Amino acid sequence: MEAVGRFWDEVTAVTPDLRTELLLLAAGMAAVLVLSPVLWQRARHVVTIAHEGAHGVVALAAGRRLAGIRLHSDTSGLTVSAGRPTGLGMVLTCAAGYTGPALFGLGSAALLAAGHAIGLLWALLALLLVQIRNWYGLRSVLVTGAVVFAATWWLPPEGQAVFAAVATWFLLLAAPKTVWELQAKRRRRGAPDSDADQLARLTPFPALLWVGVFLLVDVGALLLGARWLLT
Repeated sequence: MEAVGRFWDEVTAVTPDLRTELLLLAAGMAAVLVLSPVLWQRARHVVTIAHEGAHGVVALAAGRRLAGIRLHSDTSGLTVSAGRPTGLGMVLTCAAGYTGPALFGLGSAALLAAGHAIGLLWALLALLLVQIRNWYGLRSVLVTGAVVFAATWWLPPEGQAVFAAVATWFLLLAAPKTVWELQAKRRRRGAPDSDADQLARLTPFPALLWVGVFLLVDVGALLLGARWLLT
């Protein structure tokens, strides 16, 4: 029980404000993860966790029943929810995926300023852990959780803040890249069954417009998050 109490204290502890140079260093480290083809193939699994987690959060908020989440080795994922097949709740659930990582990053930027960004990472992982329905997805969440646990348990307060800053920058920078990849896949494959294509069937608007909406939200979150972090 003492260890549990200490862990809870670490999760809820207020981390110190970071100097601008450390925030910029964290941004550089996140940019390397996003821009390096080798590192991106592994780091992208974290974006998938945020993507599917966003589907799940919005589905629950919209009154849908979350049936389960799957994560796959090719960095794709699937969130299944039960409810009306059309309507605003379904539209919001579909739209949440490609905007979710950026909005999680924006929320993390706000919490980082208040010293609580580590708590947001744990909340997201907890949601995924209880809803995962395949072994690969469970392994992905547990590996990510192990990294977050190590940062929470062993790093000093300033180290935890740097870790949270890298995670925040990574989500903010990675989100627009995944939308770019989505559109590239749509051009190569013709008409894949992506979130944008599902939204095109649910609404009067074409898939390309939804891709533009995803990109607009993600870039806006990146700019706003950068402003919150650096001022």
